[in-house]
Amino acid sequence: MTLSICVAQLNYVVGDMAGNAQKIIDCARSAYARGVRLVLTPELSLCGYAAEDLFLRPAFIAACDQAVLKVATALADLEGLHVVVGHPSGGDTRSRSVAVQARHNLASVLSGGEVVAHYAKRELPNYQVFDERRYFTPGESACVFEVSGRRVGLLICEDAWFRTPAQDARAAGAELLAVINASPFHIGKGDEREQAMRERVQETGLPLVYAHLVGGQDEVVFEGRSFALTAEGHLAARAPSFAEHAFDLHWDEQGLRGDLVPEASWESDLWHALVLGVRDYIGKNGFPGALLGLSGGIDSALVLAIAVDALGADRVRTVMMPSPYTADISCIDAREMARRLQVRYDELSIVPQFEAFLQTLKADFADRPLDATEENIQARIRGTLLMALSNKFGSLVLTTGNKSEMATGYCTLYGDMAGGFAVLKDVAKTVVFQLANWRNAHDPFGRGQNPIPQRIIDRPPSAELRPDQKDQDSLPPYEILDEIVSRYMENDEGADEIIAAGLPAAAVAQVVRLIHLNEYKRRQAPVGIRVTHRSFGKDWRYPMTNRFRG
Repeated sequence: MTLSICVAQLNYVVGDMAGNAQKIIDCARSAYARGVRLVLTPELSLCGYAAEDLFLRPAFIAACDQAVLKVATALADLEGLHVVVGHPSGGDTRSRSVAVQARHNLASVLSGGEVVAHYAKRELPNYQVFDERRYFTPGESACVFEVSGRRVGLLICEDAWFRTPAQDARAAGAELLAVINASPFHIGKGDEREQAMRERVQETGLPLVYAHLVGGQDEVVFEGRSFALTAEGHLAARAPSFAEHAFDLHWDEQGLRGDLVPEASWESDLWHALVLGVRDYIGKNGFPGALLGLSGGIDSALVLAIAVDALGADRVRTVMMPSPYTADISCIDAREMARRLQVRYDELSIVPQFEAFLQTLKADFADRPLDATEENIQARIRGTLLMALSNKFGSLVLTTGNKSEMATGYCTLYGDMAGGFAVLKDVAKTVVFQLANWRNAHDPFGRGQNPIPQRIIDRPPSAELRPDQKDQDSLPPYEILDEIVSRYMENDEGADEIIAAGLPAAAVAQVVRLIHLNEYKRRQAPVGIRVTHRSFGKDWRYPMTNRFRG
């Protein structure tokens, strides 16, 4: 007998219980008409992932409980259908002085208008962006339910990274492991997941279906890429990445089978993650479009290409704001890029404002030489103009700084850091160049190849805030800088280890010092998309007042 399974790899919205429930209902009804009898939705699908301190609000949990009933009731007439939904349940935090009911990260099995089984997540991650021990109590028991004569064991995300929950499901009679997940993207994470699940299959001898979330939520992106493994550990099917998809599988005596989407390159995955992050942050928060300062440099060029791929040219506006130090070719290249992508382009000179600031400060600055102060004034004028346009027209300002700059503080607080969403916050400068070349050679969203003029990619990076300025006047070469940042910040290597690996001691000392010195800036930076296993944000929590340098 064949059991048809549908993974509802859909883009759910945090807090939109009614909308999420309706998505599940619509997908389940459509799947049932195709012969599906088991629908799997991702972890916490009814409320979205992650709801953070909303989990602590009794009204939020009550709304989730109502959404469970809504889905169960709406599908009650579909005989034999089983739907697995993820949601929080339990807990009353109104009193801290008495024992309270445990709150669980739950998976409920709905059939015939009722909850016929449920499973509480047992392994609660508390590292990187995860903070589940703050909100949930771990479950203790396995859950195996029957559908169409087959026995399915439920696991939730982190459970499947450990041996015991899967083995307990097998001991309880499971013939298939169904793992529902909300696992944030970072480069290479898809392969890590498939390998970890292969280990569970090899240990239990059971086939496995991995049902994964897709969509952007504040800093994190979920790429979908749901998949299935045979009892022998072979990849039986894989859903598309970064797209909603009703992913159908068929399970019979010959095993699991379904469509197998090929794996994409890391550049493709990263590009699609950035595009999805921008599209969902702007779309889910109701902004009419995006606005950015286009400098003629590679960072703003890359952000513009991402924004247009995410939103379309008609929802993106660019502003070039030349200063006394802006090279003519910067304006020429900015105009050309705007022309290629067919976005609105305006030029607003900041020379009058800059001169006015200098005149106002003339008496105070009279005996002092020019320094970074005058550079920062230019950046802050630009930030003020962009925020004024944002306030007036409603578009969200996309900042253009990259991870290398955020790490070292090579950015201006209230200047180029002013804005609502930092697209490249977790993208190192060397990767910026790689992505620019990749996008010029590919056209993933039908916007055209070669959106970025080659001269923008080839020119030495410069902030153009003083005569003949180059980034490398102040920083080590980006190839060296980015490796130091990766080793020290992402992988927690010590300075001595990094030097022993062949990196210049002076550069290591400089970069490590700048990373610590500029924590106060990063705390005031806009939220940005996480694409590495450790980003500046929830992954990195260092005190600003701190004398330890390691």
